[in-house]
Amino acid sequence: MAYFAKPGKMRWEYVSPEANLYIVDGKWSWFYVPEDHTVTRVHAKESVDSRTPFALLAGEMKVSRICKNVLTDKSAPVVDPHGVVLRCGLRGGDELAPVRSTAQEVASSSQGPYVLFELNPATGELLRVRVVDPGGVQVEFQFANWEFDPRVDDSKFHFAPPKGVAIVDGDLDPSPTANVRTAR
Repeated sequence: MAYFAKPGKMRWEYVSPEANLYIVDGKWSWFYVPEDHTVTRVHAKESVDSRTPFALLAGEMKVSRICKNVLTDKSAPVVDPHGVVLRCGLRGGDELAPVRSTAQEVASSSQGPYVLFELNPATGELLRVRVVDPGGVQVEFQFANWEFDPRVDDSKFHFAPPKGVAIVDGDLDPSPTANVRTAR
């Protein structure tokens, strides 16, 4: 299940391949892995995690903050025969392509991280997101059964680490400056 709310809030509950929880409360991004007894906390505006593009759905983040460029990618496969795919060259990585590149040049480039957003042009609904890192590792999310403006209690967007869970302050990339502590 995924929930998005303004300003800049998101809750993403994973069941498979393992249970975990990702929450953006407007200030912090929390990634909790119950099996590992750890939670990683990053300032939401500094996160480079692959789920960060979903902050766009919460209405807090600007496309220009995440994307160097956005182009239609007619070569990308679609999950819906009427779907339209937009390719976002992510900021912070190697240059994907020059700003004036054609869609074909961008699609043929394998450098730099990017995200593909597939939309239903008739409804504007998001159908799929594929995040591709510089090494070619891909994570794909597919969406269906959107509900707009459902009642969601604000507590869904808050995270309180359970007792004994290690809290890692910093980006999800290992860093010698990361600060680790335990919830009491």
